Amino acid sequence: MKIDRKKAADAFREYTEQYDTKEEKVRLKVEHTWRVAQLCERIAQSLGLPEEEQDLAWLIGLLHDVGRFEQLRRYGTFIDSQSIDHAGYGAQILFGEEQRIRDYVSDPGEDALIRTAVACHSAYRIPEGLDERTERFCNILRDADKIDILKVNVDFPLEEIYNVSTRELKNVEVSPEVMEAFYEGHAVLRSLKKTAVDHLIGHVSLVFELVFPVSLKIVLEQGYLERILSFVSDNPVTRKQFAAVRAYMETYLSGFGTEEKNGD
Repeated sequence: MKIDRKKAADAFREYTEQYDTKEEKVRLKVEHTWRVAQLCERIAQSLGLPEEEQDLAWLIGLLHDVGRFEQLRRYGTFIDSQSIDHAGYGAQILFGEEQRIRDYVSDPGEDALIRTAVACHSAYRIPEGLDERTERFCNILRDADKIDILKVNVDFPLEEIYNVSTRELKNVEVSPEVMEAFYEGHAVLRSLKKTAVDHLIGHVSLVFELVFPVSLKIVLEQGYLERILSFVSDNPVTRKQFAAVRAYMETYLSGFGTEEKNGD
C-alpha cells in the first residue's frame, strides 16, 4: 500500500489545529507524536523492512495518540484511569462512523493492522493470537512510544504531566507495590501507581519491555533514562528509593552498554 506522507501529515496538522497548540499539554502531545513517528520509522529501518513498510510504521506512529487531544479537552488529564482509554478512543475516532482514517490514507488495505496497533499501543500486553506482521508493527509502535515517554518526562514539567504541585512531587514516596513490581523486571501496572513518583518509576520500568535491539540502543544514546533516575526528592525515603532503582538499572544496562561499545 502506497502512503502519501504529505497527505497524512497535513491531516494531522489540521486535526490538532482544533485544539490550542500553544497550551503546554497539547504542545507536548503534538511534539511527542512527530517524534514517535520518526522513531517508528527508525526501528522499521533497523529491521530491514522495505520502504512501504517503513512508511506504514511512520503512519502508525503519527496516528497513535489522536485520542489524547479529545481526552485532554474533555477530562483535563492524560491519566487514563481518571478519564478514558486514550488508545481505544483514538481507534474509535479513526475508524468510527466518520472514518477519519480516510483523512490520512485513502487505501483501506491496512485498516485492520493500523486499528489494532493504535488500539493496543498503551495496553499492558498486546493481544494474543495476532499474526506475525501485525504483532511486529504493534511492537514497533510500542517501543517507539516507550522511548519517547522518557524524553517527555525530562523535557516537560512533571507537575504539568501528572497534575500535581511541586510540593507534592518533591515529598511523596514510591509506593511499596510499585517498588516490588519494578524489581520483578517488568512494566509496572497502572493500577499500582498512586503517587507522581510512582509514575516516574513506572516509566523507568518500560525499559524492561523494549522488544527490538535498536530501541535500547536509542535509549542509551539519548540519555533521558539517566536523567529521570537523577530525580531529586526532598523526602529522604524517596531519595533512597531512587538511589536503589538507579543502581539496579545501571547493573541491568551495563551489559547492553558494553555490547553497544563493541559495535554489536
